[in-house]
Amino acid sequence: MRPAPSLFNIVSVACGLAFLYLPIAVLVVYSFNASRLVTVWGGWSLRWYGELIGDQALIAAARTSLLIALASASAATLLGTLAALAITRFGADRGRTALSAMVLAPLVMPEVITGLSLLLLFVAINLDRGFLTVTIAHTTVTMCFVAVVVKARLADLDRSLEEAAMDLGCPPARTFLTVTLPLIAPALAAGFLLAFTLSLDDLVIASFTTGPGATTLPIRIYSDVRLGVKPEINAICTIMIATVALALIVASLALRRASSATTSRRPGAA
Repeated sequence: MRPAPSLFNIVSVACGLAFLYLPIAVLVVYSFNASRLVTVWGGWSLRWYGELIGDQALIAAARTSLLIALASASAATLLGTLAALAITRFGADRGRTALSAMVLAPLVMPEVITGLSLLLLFVAINLDRGFLTVTIAHTTVTMCFVAVVVKARLADLDRSLEEAAMDLGCPPARTFLTVTLPLIAPALAAGFLLAFTLSLDDLVIASFTTGPGATTLPIRIYSDVRLGVKPEINAICTIMIATVALALIVASLALRRASSATTSRRPGAA
């Protein structure tokens, strides 16, 4: 029987959770504040959610951020998966080490250096900064996170399942689609959500690579906060938090359902 947690462990966990989530809880509560002053509680109200509908600049920035996050996360998931396959299935150890170092370098690179490097690249090739350049920049940064997640799953994958399929006459491409891909699907989903969140949250790299007509939500919020926090900012941040939380819940339920279905199809499963 597992021993009950001690009081010290309970207090430590409570303090850690409070440190992480108390600021978010305060933001959500104050998004329903009736007062225009964000630091003064004036009662419960949905006033600022109504005002948010009329703030076209903030809505447009949120729409741009969502589109960039979806596009960059999709591209990062594809490229990161291919990079993870190349790293885990590469023949020579020396080549695998070099390839892994090149793919994972953006993980330890300061965002300022990455953003400036991409800016100089786009200027050198005469590519106008905007939606495309921000998407390319976010894909470049987030694909390494996807590669790490998928690489860990591929390292634990039982290669005998793929070899058995190919021994039975299954071509390599079909083996990947019917055997490997379903087994690494949870890692792909986790990598996509991680890339989506990182892209949605990015400020530094987007500020270097954005242009007219591609203002993201973090850049818009940062510009507004310098002149004072508007209550509408609390409202749109609450909506974004609810959207991300709902996506995580749906993804978790889908992965659990897929895992249960995989377990039930195994030979000898009850």
